[in-house]
Amino acid sequence: MSDHDHDQFHDPTDSEVRAKAVESLLAEKGLLSTDAVDSIVEQYENDVGPMNGARVVARAWTDPEYKRRLLEDGGDAVAELGYGDEHSARLVVVENTSQVHNVIVCTLCSCYPWSVLGLPPTWYKSETYRARVVKEPRAVLSEFGLDLDDSIEVRVWDSLSELRYMVLPERPEGTDHMTEEELAAEVSRDAMIGVAKAGNG
Repeated sequence: MSDHDHDQFHDPTDSEVRAKAVESLLAEKGLLSTDAVDSIVEQYENDVGPMNGARVVARAWTDPEYKRRLLEDGGDAVAELGYGDEHSARLVVVENTSQVHNVIVCTLCSCYPWSVLGLPPTWYKSETYRARVVKEPRAVLSEFGLDLDDSIEVRVWDSLSELRYMVLPERPEGTDHMTEEELAAEVSRDAMIGVAKAGNG
């Protein structure tokens, strides 16, 4: 789903307002194309960054030893694939199963593992998402189109500046024949945050 679908979670921050003002001024003076900015943001938000995480997930789905290392020490495991955390934060990877569904938030600001998920989506940074997903995670997930059975435990993980989380989604059924590259295409940024399932993102 796009950020547009989750406008109810978006409250612009002061820095977003300032960045938009600078962008508008540069565009007005002909020094910057707003289309170019939008294209770059789109690429980093939805393609480049999240594809790093998707490759990590696909490797974990196909290599049990790598999965074990990923769940034991996320930072070291993603570094094996060349995706180190530029913020030197510890990365913890939590696994979704048929009994447990994990979702990530940063209640204080918008701490987020950029190296594997790209730019944080606008809704992730909003005060609305940050407050509501802690209090009523099932309702928020339902608004994202993810309705979970009552028997599934929902765990909410709160990121901090020195500790970031990433979800290892459940592998979709019927993907046993897929290559690692094909599996990576099944993994969305939203699935690695926990507001969607892999294959549905």
